[in-house]
Amino acid sequence: MDKPAYKRVLIKLSGEALAAKDGIIDFDYVEEVCKVIKKCVDIGTQVSIVVGGGNIWRGRQGSGMDRTRADHMGMLATVINCLALQDVFEHMGVPTRVMTAVDMERFAEPYIRNRAISHLDKGIVVIFGCGIGSPFFSTDTAAVLRAAEINADIALLAKNVDGVYTADPKKDPTAKKIPQIEYIDILNKGLAALDFTATSFSMENHIPILLFGLDKPENIYKAVLGEKIGTIVGGK
Repeated sequence: MDKPAYKRVLIKLSGEALAAKDGIIDFDYVEEVCKVIKKCVDIGTQVSIVVGGGNIWRGRQGSGMDRTRADHMGMLATVINCLALQDVFEHMGVPTRVMTAVDMERFAEPYIRNRAISHLDKGIVVIFGCGIGSPFFSTDTAAVLRAAEINADIALLAKNVDGVYTADPKKDPTAKKIPQIEYIDILNKGLAALDFTATSFSMENHIPILLFGLDKPENIYKAVLGEKIGTIVGGK
């Protein structure tokens, strides 16, 4: 059996990466992702997840809208993704709890730190919804905040880009991937692969981050094993 590099991880899943080409959620792809996360659980890693909502709604889409209301819509979008993940996990026999930062007890448990840790200690996958429960903060920030709260060994940010680059690789063909970078360099150089609030919070609280692509779900398993993929932020 493979040996994990980390006992407890926080995985941030990009909502956009879960999107179907002709719909909101690609359930075949979600199943692939959940199968890989199940492998991580099976080798003894405690797994928690923050999922974005970009496949359904992003606050910046609401041009002319009140920003707070637009972000509230984004929080609700994350819950739809959380419930979709939970359904797939439970069909695989993986015990799962959805916990939300905004109370909606008919759908999920309210987020309580000690309860979340208790679930993780029992081998239950915990999925956090609604970001941090406040507007103006991204789900990247929610991911590193929850990682700090639950004492995760690392925050694994699975995105639709496979690391931090010297420039936007979609716009600049000469952009080069950076295998390791310090938090302060992301801030100083204005690299947008990681939310600046999440970066400064992680720097202050010494939370290591691994940012990698979700184009291949198996990357999650490689990350848990400690293989060198993507970009490590903060080092260890």
